[in-house]
Amino acid sequence: MAGSGGRFWEQPLDRLSQTEWEALCDGCGQCCLHKVEDADSGRIWPTNVACQLLDLKTARCSDYKHRRTFVPDCVRLTPRLAGELEWLPPTCAYRLRADGEPLPDWHYLVCGDREAVRRAGISVIGRAISETIAGPLENHIQWGDEEPMEVERIGDDDA
Repeated sequence: MAGSGGRFWEQPLDRLSQTEWEALCDGCGQCCLHKVEDADSGRIWPTNVACQLLDLKTARCSDYKHRRTFVPDCVRLTPRLAGELEWLPPTCAYRLRADGEPLPDWHYLVCGDREAVRRAGISVIGRAISETIAGPLENHIQWGDEEPMEVERIGDDDA
């Protein structure tokens, strides 16, 4: 492993070998959850609906090597895209490193424990459902604190 003291992940992303690049993934599975884009605002809303290939017990792709055969629009993440894709979770190692930020303490490359991602509440294990049973994605949007559009409320008029 290259880098400072074998900490290859501290190198710029474009200097990583393919093996080092793949090792950055913490296995949270968040990037494999479907997203819904608001056509008017362009805002992207996360859902709890997993790609058909995401193993819900491990939060790993069940056929990573051939994933694009089954899911043609699966994004092939690159160092350039890691810094551009706004829908990558803020905890994503690729996004963090693209922004020059360190990996979090719970990342297995830092702490040596692959289960730390789950204990930190970052993994989708136990929180995602399969797209085969989900129904409409709009029913699974994780709204957070924001509303995607103004809602007219009955009784809120000034008259």
